[in-house]
Amino acid sequence: MLWIVRFSGFFSAAMLMVVLSPSLQSFPPAEAIRSSHLDGYLRFPDHIATVDSPNRFSFRESPPLRNADECSRSLEGEMTICDPSLVHIAITLDVEYLRGSIAAVHSILQHALCPENIFFHFLVSETDLETLVRSTFPQLKFKVYFFDPEIVRPLISTSVRQALEQPLNYARNYLADLLEPCVRRVIYLDSDLVVVDDVAKLWNYSLGSRTVGAPEYCHANFTKYFTERFWSDERFSGTFNGRKPCYFNTGVMVMDLVKWRRFGFSRRIERWMEIQKNGRIYELGSLPPFLLVFAGHVAPIEHRWNQHGLGGDNVKGSCRDLHPGPVSLLHWSGSGKPWLRLDSRRACPLDALWAPYDLYGPSP
Repeated sequence: MLWIVRFSGFFSAAMLMVVLSPSLQSFPPAEAIRSSHLDGYLRFPDHIATVDSPNRFSFRESPPLRNADECSRSLEGEMTICDPSLVHIAITLDVEYLRGSIAAVHSILQHALCPENIFFHFLVSETDLETLVRSTFPQLKFKVYFFDPEIVRPLISTSVRQALEQPLNYARNYLADLLEPCVRRVIYLDSDLVVVDDVAKLWNYSLGSRTVGAPEYCHANFTKYFTERFWSDERFSGTFNGRKPCYFNTGVMVMDLVKWRRFGFSRRIERWMEIQKNGRIYELGSLPPFLLVFAGHVAPIEHRWNQHGLGGDNVKGSCRDLHPGPVSLLHWSGSGKPWLRLDSRRACPLDALWAPYDLYGPSP
């Protein structure tokens, strides 16, 4: 308990920022739009395993939440996936990060002014988790999509961390293909974060002429994301001519899927991954291809929407502080995940801000 005493002042300040977040009132979502394993956007191969061990994945049921009176409603009664009043959020579900994904969804619903108007698109590769999601969030609007790992596996190069080599990390590249054509915009979120503000504010950011919006970090050393071979070859480094590239974290993005489809950005990302396979031009998994295609062409979003790096680095036990400024989203990017550190009783101070959204385990 020594770290609690040592960091009590800092932790109190961090909690105050969250408590003062402008959207803390909770309301419950309506009947879920059922997802079918038979429609054209969800075809599970025969070998995909189902969750057959309830004790392994035991989550408490989320409390019901309802829209505020001022929320827009569908003019045709029950909402469909194409309803223009919906906020679309895409997030991956896999066994290793499942606890984080469930906490992320819980946090989004808890802080949304209009939780009934949020539709989740869950991307899976290995396990059918629909039953588990529905038991945890009985009224959630969602659909599950199978992302075939073989689509991208031949393009993946070794990275500095094995976790960055997982095919599901690359599913975000194909959202425009996976989601229904009527879904024109989506927020992509990583599984190791919690939202402490109304996600509709992020949804409503104008992207202007851009395809992707994200918080940019122009003071970061951009050159370190690529190898010496990349920077010494004008065929590669010349891709940044005429633009001012800045680092952005792909764990929080607003994506215009109409523009993405029109300009074929999935294929553009794949081309850089093919070049990487023939000779290393970067070291970090799925991030550099996004930087190569979009850096310098990103619609800027306030930094409050990605307080990233809270997972620390590869130094065991390293803890990070919040960046200066307001907080709407806390992101445990890096090697340390809050659920693992809390379970091992080696938590960092900010991990206590993730804990209230954790639904893992039986009801108390």
